[in-house]
Amino acid sequence: MTREELVGQITSKRSFLCVGLDTDIKKIPKHLLTEDSPIFLFNKRIIDATAPYCVAYKPNLAFYECLGLEGIAAFEHTVHYLRKYYPNHFIIADAKRGDIGNTSAMYARTFFEEYDIDALTVAPYMGEDSVTPFLGYDGKWVILLALTSNRGSSDFQFMEDAHGERLFERVLRQSQAWAGPDRMMYVVGATQGAKFQEVRRLIPNHFLLVPGVGAQGGSLHEVCRYGMIADCGLLVNSSRGIIYASNGEDFDEAAAKAAEALQKEMSEELKAIGI
Repeated sequence: MTREELVGQITSKRSFLCVGLDTDIKKIPKHLLTEDSPIFLFNKRIIDATAPYCVAYKPNLAFYECLGLEGIAAFEHTVHYLRKYYPNHFIIADAKRGDIGNTSAMYARTFFEEYDIDALTVAPYMGEDSVTPFLGYDGKWVILLALTSNRGSSDFQFMEDAHGERLFERVLRQSQAWAGPDRMMYVVGATQGAKFQEVRRLIPNHFLLVPGVGAQGGSLHEVCRYGMIADCGLLVNSSRGIIYASNGEDFDEAAAKAAEALQKEMSEELKAIGI
């Protein structure tokens, strides 16, 4: 999917919501556990309920890989279902890959050729040659970890070098030589608040994938205030706050209501900048 196509979806749907499919077999409604492929069935109902309100889905691979072959099959079925019935939705594999070049090339083949994912989260720690294999596919995106929302993000991401440049700033600055804003996005956690201003000074035109709104306490308005650009430039992810809005038989209806509420907030934010 091109940037223009993604922005077109954001504009037409009045939404920049990404629904995180962090589907935990221990948290899904118990009545699904007697069904064949309960993970896929849960995802299918969540997707059908929330598709009108979002532009992207982000399955987190850890929740599928922990179940072995059954989990991988559920992930594959979920991707195939999205491709068949919701082909205009952007699909992100949240896998946080990153290794030496030939290994990264295999990861890239897995997600971009075998699964036909639109974008993959990638860790930058091993440098340029670990990231560039993911950039060899037309229409596919790398989403580089930059400034995350977890409690331990300050352990390394704010370390300063001799010139006072922090590690997350070095990642943002140097990685721009690897790909432009039509191929590269960055993960910036919603809980970072006003630091979005610092991020935008370095990358004024790139899309940001923003986790941490909802269950992790990030503010959508604050993210938009400091991070939104002329064509939006944001994909804001919500996982638990949507997919686990209810653990009853009405879980999909509750998810739809939670997604719709976020979409309405997003529509107002878009209106405020003239989109």
